[in-house]
Amino acid sequence: MSNTLTIALASLGGLVLAGVVAHGAWQARRADPKRAERPPERLEPREPVMGDPVPPASGEAGGTSLLAELSVPAPERRANRRVLPRLDALIDSIATLTVEAPVAGAQVLVHLPTTRRAGGKPFMIEGLNSESGEWEPPMADQRYGEFQAGVQLANRTGALNEIEYSEFVQKVQAFADAIGAMPDFPDMLEAVAAARELDQFAGAHDAQLAVHLRARGSAWSVGYIQQQAGHHGFVPGVVPGRLVMPALDEGAPPVLTLSFDSQAALADDPNLAAVRDVMLSFDVPQTDPSAQPFAAWQAGALALAQGMDASVVDDHGRALCAESFAAIGNELGQLYAALEGRDLAAGSPAARRLFS
Repeated sequence: MSNTLTIALASLGGLVLAGVVAHGAWQARRADPKRAERPPERLEPREPVMGDPVPPASGEAGGTSLLAELSVPAPERRANRRVLPRLDALIDSIATLTVEAPVAGAQVLVHLPTTRRAGGKPFMIEGLNSESGEWEPPMADQRYGEFQAGVQLANRTGALNEIEYSEFVQKVQAFADAIGAMPDFPDMLEAVAAARELDQFAGAHDAQLAVHLRARGSAWSVGYIQQQAGHHGFVPGVVPGRLVMPALDEGAPPVLTLSFDSQAALADDPNLAAVRDVMLSFDVPQTDPSAQPFAAWQAGALALAQGMDASVVDDHGRALCAESFAAIGNELGQLYAALEGRDLAAGSPAARRLFS
């Protein structure tokens, strides 16, 4: 009888031990970040940059576009085109350069400044094509009868200052001397005053809308985030920890950006890096309203939150509801109107340069 009891107690102890081990393994699995349903393929960055081919419309090559889920029509695909920055009196201080006779483009290219920045501000030089009569960046096989150079008055680094303006003048003067041109520069004090006024307007009308998706239960692996976002048309960005919904125009900023801890994206094993917070955002002045960025942003937040078991909160951790999004939408409409009233409509070339 004692042998039987000993065997029974040993068996019971084994079952208890097995139960403890199983419970510990289950708890460990719960602590692990959620992983993709299948090992994710190595994804190369597909964020559009100037000069790349037009990316597939969101939702092509697998996945369902968020725009397709909206009750509004998706924007039509635009033709493949490359839009080069152009000087604009709204945001540039422009100097004219007069020459006695047309200058060959090849000679111009040799003498262009090696850098096109004055401090933190970009500047450009354009030539008036002798045949077409159009202003354009100088090209080797053309001739130009006049030139103009402009430095940007403001961007997100601040307003053009006296030191930056002086650097612009110095570089353009050297170029003018090299091609035999006579420059006529705007008054520095007037240019700096205009820059400060434009910077003040830009600062008051800049906005980047963002919400956070925070895990309610288990954390997410990087592969899981990529897989969930890929279902809605997001592709890898050029920066680790960044996924984007591409725009339809070549070189245009993305419609939406989904970002998370870059250190997790760079981990030796991203499937073991736990992420509990991702941010969904869009840059208001940079994004064309015709791409429906606000509607896609709201739909994206709700769809991703449902798929990833996440809460939708603001920067302070406060939950956002339908009324919250409606209030944001009303303010966004006022911002769009203010930008248009200044001839700096959101998504326009001038707005994208100013808010950069």
